[in-house]
Amino acid sequence: MIEHSHLRILQALAQHGTLTKAANALYLSQSALSHQIRYLEKKLEVNLWQKEGRLLRLTQAGELLLQVAQQVLPVLQQAEETLKAYGEGRQGILRIGVECYPCSRWLNGVVGNFLQELPDVEIDIINKFQFSGLEGLLNHHIDVLVTPDFEKNPKIHYESIAEYDLVLLVSANHELAHSCKTSQRVNAEQLAKETLLTFPVPLERMDVMTHFLTPACVKPAKLKEIESIDLMVQMVSLKRGVCILPEWLASYYCKRKTAQLKLTTLALGNKGIHKELFLAMHHVDRDIPYIKQFIEVGKKAAKDLF
Repeated sequence: MIEHSHLRILQALAQHGTLTKAANALYLSQSALSHQIRYLEKKLEVNLWQKEGRLLRLTQAGELLLQVAQQVLPVLQQAEETLKAYGEGRQGILRIGVECYPCSRWLNGVVGNFLQELPDVEIDIINKFQFSGLEGLLNHHIDVLVTPDFEKNPKIHYESIAEYDLVLLVSANHELAHSCKTSQRVNAEQLAKETLLTFPVPLERMDVMTHFLTPACVKPAKLKEIESIDLMVQMVSLKRGVCILPEWLASYYCKRKTAQLKLTTLALGNKGIHKELFLAMHHVDRDIPYIKQFIEVGKKAAKDLF
């Protein structure tokens, strides 16, 4: 009853807000678009839209169907692209979701080496999700998820790529670098007066909060979100804040000694924060040849880098 074209119309109307703009986006006449809407509403016996002047507003039923469209259309599009790839003799399309901001340097090397070994495979990198990376994986919007977070699910296989520790990156001229010079570690209380530069992730998924600061009932003086790692590191070097990075990545920046980058690292408390990088995928996909190859390339790159 509900066809692919109906879902595309609903999505276009929600995106553009008027019949005219939606019709233009879909390369349809306004009358043809209106006819299809009326046809669908008649079949479903429910109103999907209400007019507000020249604009259209979704009803509760329309909102529900729009959610279905947002879930189904990406899956259908991916299926079409994969089938097209098969028809053109390519092996497939690998959609990689990324939930690890600091992993970009590792991933860049992995993708480059992988494409050299399997040039017939297309790769899409996705780092923005409607809900979460795991949700995107479960709904087949991506094929592989790069994540440091293990969330047990019977449908998902987690392939361990590497283990690492998180460290505090500070300017070599920062007060913490001098006061912690002997121990080479910082305690939670010492971060209470600091501006903590973070990646744009929810607090409940921020390891420095959940495993280090919150258990000690400590909050940093200020949290400041930054997406760019290079910009974050530059701000740290200028004593505009401190940040948490994987030890392997922090060491990379510490070795890049320039006039501006003078950095050092400190361990987080006596126990530190130990993490693991995973590639998550559906159990049924782990034996797909190009996914197996991606895992192998990823592990080798991590061994050389971490």
